[in-house]
Amino acid sequence: MSTGKRLFYYAAIFKKTILLGLLMLSIAVAAELTGPFLAKKMIDTHILGIELPWYETNKRDDSAMYQGKWYTRQDHLAEGERNGAQVRVLQVGRAYYFIDQPIVADGKREFRNGTLTISHDSGKDVYPAQMLTSQEVFGFFRPETRGLLMLAGLYMGLLAMASLFHYGQKFMLQKSANQVIRKLRVDVFAHIQRLPIPYFDKLPAGKVVARVTNDTEAVRELFSKVLDQFFSSCIYLVGIFIALFLLDVKLALVCLAILPIMVVWVILYRKYAAVYNHVIRRRLSDINAMINESIQGMAIIQAFRREKETKREFDELNEEIFTYQKKMQFFNSVASFNLVHFLRNLAFILFIWYVGGASEGIGSLFTLGVLYAFVDYLNRLFQPITQIVNQLSLLEQARVAAERVFELIDEEGIPVDPGKIPCYQGNVRFENVTFAYQADRYVLRQVSFEAWPGETVALVGHTGSGKSSIINLLFRFYDISDGAILIDGKNVQDMTKQQVRQHMGIVLQDPFLFTGTILSNVTLSDPSISREKAEKALRDVGAEQLLRTLPKGFDEPVMEKGSTLSAGQRQLISFARALAFDPAILVLDEATASIDTETEGIIQEALEVLKKGRTTFIIAHRLSTIKNADQILVLDRGTIVERGKHDDLMEKRGKYFQMYQLQQGERSSNGAVLSAP
Repeated sequence: MSTGKRLFYYAAIFKKTILLGLLMLSIAVAAELTGPFLAKKMIDTHILGIELPWYETNKRDDSAMYQGKWYTRQDHLAEGERNGAQVRVLQVGRAYYFIDQPIVADGKREFRNGTLTISHDSGKDVYPAQMLTSQEVFGFFRPETRGLLMLAGLYMGLLAMASLFHYGQKFMLQKSANQVIRKLRVDVFAHIQRLPIPYFDKLPAGKVVARVTNDTEAVRELFSKVLDQFFSSCIYLVGIFIALFLLDVKLALVCLAILPIMVVWVILYRKYAAVYNHVIRRRLSDINAMINESIQGMAIIQAFRREKETKREFDELNEEIFTYQKKMQFFNSVASFNLVHFLRNLAFILFIWYVGGASEGIGSLFTLGVLYAFVDYLNRLFQPITQIVNQLSLLEQARVAAERVFELIDEEGIPVDPGKIPCYQGNVRFENVTFAYQADRYVLRQVSFEAWPGETVALVGHTGSGKSSIINLLFRFYDISDGAILIDGKNVQDMTKQQVRQHMGIVLQDPFLFTGTILSNVTLSDPSISREKAEKALRDVGAEQLLRTLPKGFDEPVMEKGSTLSAGQRQLISFARALAFDPAILVLDEATASIDTETEGIIQEALEVLKKGRTTFIIAHRLSTIKNADQILVLDRGTIVERGKHDDLMEKRGKYFQMYQLQQGERSSNGAVLSAP
């Protein structure tokens, strides 16, 4: 499905709000565009209408008195009422003249020595005429005063109504835009929760954040500004062209030629602008990723004095964005305004040519009211064209941003399974498990072992030996390449990932704490874990001893990643979190690696509480902490080279023995390994 269709799908969800907004917009536009027609009537009927034939009548509300006689204009009389003498009032220059007889034909007028001469194609006609005073002229205009005031009042009322409906349509379209983006952001964020862990190995966190924030904000601009302007401009154009055709078909057809020029321009603009916008959006994501990485690693940057180098890298990215934005701005400024300005001038040149060259006089072609209305509509015509052209850059930015958002949504996610399964007994079996993060680069080969319920299994080995990969496979963060993993005799591949993890818990070497409080980090806002249960978990792991110095105790605020707490405090909170969720299978990933010696005693006691009654997997570098493990698996280059209890492995004097002795620092002067104590 194309990006446009998918955006239309999101808009269709809130179609009632959008359609109501468009209806209000249509009413507002219709009210505004009625104005020139009212002005035309005011000019042609109530102002220039004074030159229509007048008939001598009795006194009426719509009659004018001149030299003791009453006269009524032709358009106010029925056919049977036009029995009196016909007279005319004609304008020459700024003066008005009274002629007490009909005229044969109209044309070029000239007054001299009490006579008015009218020149036309058939010749000249001369009529005796009397110049009217201002008061006498007003007498002939007086019957039209009421009509003028009514039309002026109607005009003002229409403008007020247009303003009211413009407010309504703006509110509705902005509301629908916010609703669309709210749903889009919810969908994107919800989809991120379903994305598999390998996806985040390929895409930096900053780039993901950019798509959820910057790109969706650009899409919001599309709905709140661009589509608003496009809809209103299109409705304006339709209304203006209808009005132009009602006024003069030939001139309207000439103006209609503007539309294909606009269509060609939009196609060409989108073709070339998309290239720039793609680069700009990508570089914005790169900047977000770099900023995120720099903030996370600020301590390292400052410790190794890399501030200048980091700033230089940022400046390079920023300069590239600036360069492309400058190109885009140049492209917009050259094309958009100049195009509209050119079309505007062209339209007026054609209009002047048509009016001035194709006619001998305005009156012979169309009335002054039509001329005024047409010029008014012609001016209005280029306002929506300007708005459309000016929004093209935002349209392309939003389209590119939407592509990036939908690209993220299109990534295959993991369906969320809310179903519950019975708690595990805790039997875990790996059968000839082989795994590679990348094709043919295996990190585990034919790994087989079994952990019985309640057992503690320790995984040891040098960096890269495959310890963490076993845990990743157990949690189904990644799926195996070959073999099988069974929990209580059931293959994990036959279970959803949520079911596999439902009765598992994990404690990381560097525990992750969320912004909130200590208690909220224990419960993770799970309604099934009460405050009492969370506090008991904290006390059971010995956290009370380390946290009692905090001003608010267990309600102490926690900043991002727990930056205000010590490593030991963070670790105990993560222990309490695992204990509160009461998992059947527990994983401790280097849980004591970054703990000081003084805190280690408390942590070890917490570990014993945590492991009780659970199948526990421990990844440990400190071999002294796993002496009591029921089973120790020694890994080397993705295979299990030794297994057994601590004493048994020490007696074998193999790889585990060497690692243990190396950690104890007991080596002879010639490098020979000493015997175990």
